[in-house]
Amino acid sequence: MFSGGLLADAADSFLLVVDVQQRLTAAMDPSAVEALCRNINRLSQAASSLDIPVIKTEQYPQGLGATLEPINSCLPDSCTSLEKTSFSCCGADGFGGALIDSGCGQAIVVGIESHVCVLQTAIELLGQGLTVFVVADATLSRSPDNHANAMQRLDKAGIVVSNTESVLFEWLRDAAHPEFKTISKSLR
Repeated sequence: MFSGGLLADAADSFLLVVDVQQRLTAAMDPSAVEALCRNINRLSQAASSLDIPVIKTEQYPQGLGATLEPINSCLPDSCTSLEKTSFSCCGADGFGGALIDSGCGQAIVVGIESHVCVLQTAIELLGQGLTVFVVADATLSRSPDNHANAMQRLDKAGIVVSNTESVLFEWLRDAAHPEFKTISKSLR
């Protein structure tokens, strides 16, 4: 099915979970972090069910802590985990290899912070020729204004700013999909 690249395609996308770490989320509104985790987990579980590759990054984990356990527990066993000090994931050792190994032309990007690591990563991935989707309700910044600004900048740069439910249903494409009931149930 031809989508022109503007619909998320389960056969051609990977999920990138950016820096959802203990010390970064500690400075954020707890209810916003809870919603972020819920949406990332929905996407992670669907990615696992649909055999979509998942890459997770951690920004300087020695100082900022590990990925939140509610996220880690939902990531598939096949998830590639990378540490980084660069703000863009593209600067992480092994990231280029993980992209090549995925064989995918679409990046579905979630995580924190929207206006720093997510934004820089998305723009660099776009520059490498990938179609990039940033999932607005699965990304977060300490400041809602910074998050809103990042979504505007990404949209103007040609990145698809989407939401969890849209990505899930684009991955499925049809209510007859064998995983439809399981994935749609996660939205209740």
